Amino acid sequence: MEQIEELSRFIKEHASDDLNRLLLSASRYPGIDIPFVVDQLKARRQIKDKLPSWYQNDQLVFPAKIAAEQCSSEQTALYKQRLVEPQAHVCDLTGGLGIDSYFFSRKVRQVTYIERFPAYCEAAIHNFKVLGASNITVLNGDSTELLDKIDGIDVFYIDPARRGEGNKRVFALRDCEPDLTRLVPVLFNHAPKVIAKLSPMADIHMTLDLLPGVTAIQVLSVKNECKELLFVLERESTGTNPRICCVNFTSEEEPELFAFSLEEERETVASIQGEVKRYLYEPNASILKAGAFKAVATRFGLSKLHVSSHLYTSDEVVTGFPGRSFAVDEVISFTNKQCKNLSRLIPQANITARNFPLSVDELRKRTKIADGGNIYLFATTLKDGDKIFIKTHKI
Repeated sequence: MEQIEELSRFIKEHASDDLNRLLLSASRYPGIDIPFVVDQLKARRQIKDKLPSWYQNDQLVFPAKIAAEQCSSEQTALYKQRLVEPQAHVCDLTGGLGIDSYFFSRKVRQVTYIERFPAYCEAAIHNFKVLGASNITVLNGDSTELLDKIDGIDVFYIDPARRGEGNKRVFALRDCEPDLTRLVPVLFNHAPKVIAKLSPMADIHMTLDLLPGVTAIQVLSVKNECKELLFVLERESTGTNPRICCVNFTSEEEPELFAFSLEEERETVASIQGEVKRYLYEPNASILKAGAFKAVATRFGLSKLHVSSHLYTSDEVVTGFPGRSFAVDEVISFTNKQCKNLSRLIPQANITARNFPLSVDELRKRTKIADGGNIYLFATTLKDGDKIFIKTHKI
């Protein structure tokens, strides 16, 4: 206990140190495992904003920096509590750092954490004890080999490894480990429900074709960056028209929410007028990932500028839009001559390109417009094919 407290004090005192220098000066600190301390500091820096409550706890240990990189954020882990019932027994098949197991444990009756790496299990046992999570059982081993040894599971939670040979990132479902396309039918023999966390790069429609019984898909973004796809699968479901919930965690207390179904999106006919009105709207990253392009337009009474632009407009302010809202200051035609002169009129702006032949970097090179400021400049294409800039400010 004294050794842990001493390490905790040392880590706290050296939180802002240059880690390379700290490693080189290891001889100055006899009795302190400096390589271990450096690993802890790297992991803590990784989770500072991602997991604030864990960062503030000096007693927690981290088995590897990559565990901190790959774990769920506090916001997304808390959100997952909505997907399980209080009396449930949840089995986390890919325990990792234990973030999801811990936050599940704060709602459900029991959690079983399974992890194949012994060091991760040792850290999890220590951390769960520090956090007072007494309803979590830690098992070390291959989860697929332990299925017959655990009983009474209501929900399996799994986050397949998304790194292939040479530590390269993979996104295709069959390239992940374990292969869910083969594992899910086996899991349904042991529990009625499975929640799978997948890469934000995964193709939703392709994944639906590969997984049975999908009843819901959660598309989770943090500060407008898509972080996770959660597929909820149920043994008794046909999975023909799953509900898709787009969630964007902002600085506000409650996240932006927008729910729709693929059938609704297919059958919706959105208004495409191709005229920029007084206000402009850009959907958040979760809606763009989920493909709710027509549903969000009709739900909020907006018109699209082009079938592929995914920018929306109105003459009246629309409140509660799940994304960014802007007042239009000016519409500028896109020409080579106008590009050269644009920086005189707009020396600084936040540039976004939607359905436009040039990238943001290419536009900055051509226009010489500096990044930042209070002006938001959208480069896009109208219904008739005209290329334009829309100068706006936030509302």
